[in-house]
Amino acid sequence: MEGLFNFLTSVDGMLGGADWFPFVLLGVGLFFTIYLKFPQIRFFKHAWMVVTGKFDHNDDPGDTTHFRALTTALSGTVGTGNISGVAFAIFLGGPAALFWMWATAFLGMTTKFVEVTLSHKYRVKTEDGTMAGGPMYFMDRGLNMKWLAVAFAIATVICSFGTGNLPQSNGIATSIEATFGIDPMIVGGVLAVLLALVILGGIQRIAAFTARVVPLMAVIYLIGALAVIFANIENVVPSFMAVISDAFTGSAAAGGFLGASLAYAFNRGVNRGLFSNEAGQGSAPIAHAAAKTTEPASEGMVSLLEPFIDTIIICTITGLVILSSGVWKEKHENVFDRSDMIFVAGEYSDTVDADKQALYNYLNGVSGSELENYTGAITVVNGTAVTGGYTLINARSVAEDVQFLVGSEDPFSGTLQIKNGKPVKENLMVKGKSLVHSAPLTTIAFTRGWFGDFGQYIVSIGLLLFAFSTAIAWSYYGDRAMTYLLGPRSIMPYRVIYVAGFFWASFSDTTLVWALSAVAIVVMTLPNLFGIVLLSKEMKETMDHYWQRVKESEK
Repeated sequence: MEGLFNFLTSVDGMLGGADWFPFVLLGVGLFFTIYLKFPQIRFFKHAWMVVTGKFDHNDDPGDTTHFRALTTALSGTVGTGNISGVAFAIFLGGPAALFWMWATAFLGMTTKFVEVTLSHKYRVKTEDGTMAGGPMYFMDRGLNMKWLAVAFAIATVICSFGTGNLPQSNGIATSIEATFGIDPMIVGGVLAVLLALVILGGIQRIAAFTARVVPLMAVIYLIGALAVIFANIENVVPSFMAVISDAFTGSAAAGGFLGASLAYAFNRGVNRGLFSNEAGQGSAPIAHAAAKTTEPASEGMVSLLEPFIDTIIICTITGLVILSSGVWKEKHENVFDRSDMIFVAGEYSDTVDADKQALYNYLNGVSGSELENYTGAITVVNGTAVTGGYTLINARSVAEDVQFLVGSEDPFSGTLQIKNGKPVKENLMVKGKSLVHSAPLTTIAFTRGWFGDFGQYIVSIGLLLFAFSTAIAWSYYGDRAMTYLLGPRSIMPYRVIYVAGFFWASFSDTTLVWALSAVAIVVMTLPNLFGIVLLSKEMKETMDHYWQRVKESEK
């Protein structure tokens, strides 16, 4: 698993983690925002009118209403990205990361408008009578690039696991284990059965389920979040100020947080913004293709609301909960994931300025960093190291009160071999105090409000509903891609593997799952961005013709 993690991290470094990727993603959004004259502002009110059903016609071709298409797509985007992903972004980049999530969402509103409109325009009716659409269809039928369509469809299948399946299952299981102490394998098994029962019903059952669950889960989560924000109201304005002021400087060290450079916060904020709202990824157009309408641009109008709801509203609320409560810079007792740990040579303290600078350089990849990974032996007596010469970094922070255990309870005694920063012993458990990230960080933050410890249950329930509905929506994205690649007969085998993957991820390494997700997202996004840019002229004509017909109907 460690070898796989290193491989995925290396690939992510060349793709989503590379300096060029955020500029490509934001650049396409900026291009369309200017080229289409800020549709996310001009059409915002009209989009809400379309969602409310003002322009619905029951005899229009399609499988579901505008509202249900929106909730299905939202259920695919509102998931662990809004709970775990925001926490992960702030953990990596500090307050500045939230600003870049906002920027990604604002420009992403236009990107999603474009990709949904074009996908809806080229949708087809399948052998079983249902609608199928998505970027693979405009690549095939609009661009005559079958090879690109096939590449995108394959990436969609992979990403259905990397985005919609594995991180969602893992996020649910880790949160419920932290809150209720239930074995992740049991959680995964029960939810895998429920997942199978829902997705076997196809888009009609999926749309009906998400139309009920999405509003409910938003209300539950909002109540819990506001209880924390108002309990820490004095920290809200300073938190907003930190987000804005740090956006162009990077986030300075604070508490156990060792700081993040501008480049690192920018990259991670954009990356997590994409994971949260999926604008440019090409996933939501698959759900919107099922909407009943003869006007592709009208469904595009609906879709531009998604990044606004998902990131600018929900992610901001989560970010304020984490920042105003202060938990993002505090060290908490936790069990260290092997992938999060690294032993560095030399003894460093996060209370000494010179040491903090050295650690900052190391964690942010600053050239000329003096820190090196530790290789050597550590003597441990009854779970506590009695020799020095190293510093244990866990979750990008200096670990404290470290205990080395064998299994889950027995203190380790003996010589612990460390090679290139990692312990050689495989069945070693390490725990202590460090920063935490993902769902556990949000869970802790929700206990700092009016509901006290009860707040953690709101996170668990919210995460369960958010993530489970995301897994359901992504199963539909994957089976539409399989339909394009191999026909309707491939759907059932895909769903079986999808459910099995959902179960496996519930008890796998959290960091490994996020690494796989980071790679899968970019592999799917790049072909989609390439395709919509090639169809930019057609997109503008489609939008202009639609808006002209709307104005004429209002006369």
